[in-house]
Amino acid sequence: MKGKYGMRRNEQMKLGVFLLQAGHNEGAWRDPSVPASGGVDIDHYAHLAALAEGAAFHFVFLNDSPSVRDQDHATIARVSRNDGFEPITLLSALSSRTQDIGLVASATTTYHQPYHLARMFASLDHLSRGRAGWNIVTSGHRFEAPNFGEEELPDHDERYARGREFVEVVKGLWDTWEDNAFIRDKKSGIFADTTKLHFLNHRGDYFSVRGPLNIARPPQGYPVLVQAGASDAGMRFAAELSEVVFTADPSLENGKRYYATLKEKARALGRDDDQLLVMPGIVPIVGSTKQEAYEKLERLQSYTHIDVLVGMADRLLGFVTDLRSMDLDSLVPETLPQTNFIQSRQTLLLELAAREKFTWRQLIRFVSDSHGHLMVVGTPDEIANTMVDIFDQRAADGFNVLPAIVPGGLKDFVELVVPELRRRGKFRSGYSGQTLRENLGLKQPLNRFSQVQGKERGRTTVFSG
Repeated sequence: MKGKYGMRRNEQMKLGVFLLQAGHNEGAWRDPSVPASGGVDIDHYAHLAALAEGAAFHFVFLNDSPSVRDQDHATIARVSRNDGFEPITLLSALSSRTQDIGLVASATTTYHQPYHLARMFASLDHLSRGRAGWNIVTSGHRFEAPNFGEEELPDHDERYARGREFVEVVKGLWDTWEDNAFIRDKKSGIFADTTKLHFLNHRGDYFSVRGPLNIARPPQGYPVLVQAGASDAGMRFAAELSEVVFTADPSLENGKRYYATLKEKARALGRDDDQLLVMPGIVPIVGSTKQEAYEKLERLQSYTHIDVLVGMADRLLGFVTDLRSMDLDSLVPETLPQTNFIQSRQTLLLELAAREKFTWRQLIRFVSDSHGHLMVVGTPDEIANTMVDIFDQRAADGFNVLPAIVPGGLKDFVELVVPELRRRGKFRSGYSGQTLRENLGLKQPLNRFSQVQGKERGRTTVFSG
């Protein structure tokens, strides 16, 4: 299989950028260079997308949670993350203000219905002429459940079981019209060829959906399917259904192990290595010298109140303990009970704390600075070397870049690190395709119904979008 063995020669990494209102450092919104109302300012996001598109990034990515994520007013009062656009709406607006860059949004399978999301992502793919991607999430924050008439999140494995069926229903709905079903012939008066219309008629454990969808099949066939999750259930889900996988482990050895295991699981299901892209997150703090880079980080840290540090750690650790009652200078225990929330991130952070002998104070600072991802503080050359090493050692097919502060952190990466990656031959200088799939090197999926009809007619039918 392609990419299974050996060093990468003449291969280039994929790059996405994960945009938050002010950046990924929790105190970034207080910096004078950051617009305080950026979370609800379309011009702010359009500027960030233009920076990434000008550097030929493959996509911009927006995360989402349908709730205020914090539990107490002390934290809510000091964070910027609870004031932002719904991501599919925002990306639909950005589709008219960008030309080539992919547009990837998170949407949960736990608190949506398949028909709604199938329709929204098909619309985004049409609006952007084939640049949409769906980051499939199963909800891991306990504050979401009460917004939808429930007291607690469903069990972790049940969320993934529902998510797997949800995705299959959405894909089936995207297939209910064949690619060229809408002929729109004014002379004959025929708008749609109904021989190319198919009812899904799905009945499963969680959903009953007849279909068909009331919009043409997406230009890409399916928007690119993205997922993040390193639990056993998450890896099974990724190996079966995902095309891009976001990861968050800062350890090179763990990253290599995850990469090899995931590719092997996908290969066992008949998938090609290059059709499942692993893209860990990286938080780059760029300076002309290492000292300057650390001064940038220290300035951001000075903006972050202890209530925010504790609230962020509580959320990502899944409330394994009451941090407000802890001695923050005590060591993090080597074992803590697993909760029903974001299990893979929780495990990653606690294992890191045990390995590095972190105190609670050190752990919550790490969480605030990096959200659990690899953080590299240094010169453009040092950051590029780290990325190339991870890429060449097959711990990644590319990176999801998490600027600590925007626009400044993204601008630094684009102007200083990207040229270093290009000098090493590891990143492209322009767009190679029309759609996000083409730019990522992903195949366009065949329509399941047209394949069946083609076989019944004794021929193979392939429709291009």
